[in-house]
Amino acid sequence: MHSFGYRANALLTFAVTILALMCAMASISDNFNHPSPSAHVEVLNINWFQKQSKGNDEVSMQLNISADLQSLFTWNTKQVFVFVAAEYETPKNSLNQISLWDGIIPSREHAKFWIHTSNKYHFIDQGSNLRGKEFNLTLHWHVMPKTGKMFADKIVMSGYRLPEEYR
Repeated sequence: MHSFGYRANALLTFAVTILALMCAMASISDNFNHPSPSAHVEVLNINWFQKQSKGNDEVSMQLNISADLQSLFTWNTKQVFVFVAAEYETPKNSLNQISLWDGIIPSREHAKFWIHTSNKYHFIDQGSNLRGKEFNLTLHWHVMPKTGKMFADKIVMSGYRLPEEYR
């Protein structure tokens, strides 16, 4: 006969193995979801564009952000972190990214949204490289699952340009 401790150990090991297998199958099943999110960001107005006392360029702008991220949500999605970034090139750096707005989407019901806002974070360049500069607005998202690996993607919207002169 086996002791109680031996039987409890065997039962616990079996239960943990089954749980790990179920988590692995759940994580793999999420790979069959092919999301098709859509987004549009519109610059309504450049509120001000100035040179700071330290010599850095700073921009404030009004944005309309609309997105439908409902297809990112599955039974395994806990939440989605989303942010809008301005991306541009300078002589020093091939890619500069500045976060302008961010948010956390807790459920599928909140994943279709339209927001009118000014940039939540300062759009500042180290130097005076922004005059007349072309830039992209990119909507990035990170899907945080209940189990399995986190994944990220983005939608790039190009064709934006800053003014030639400070305002």
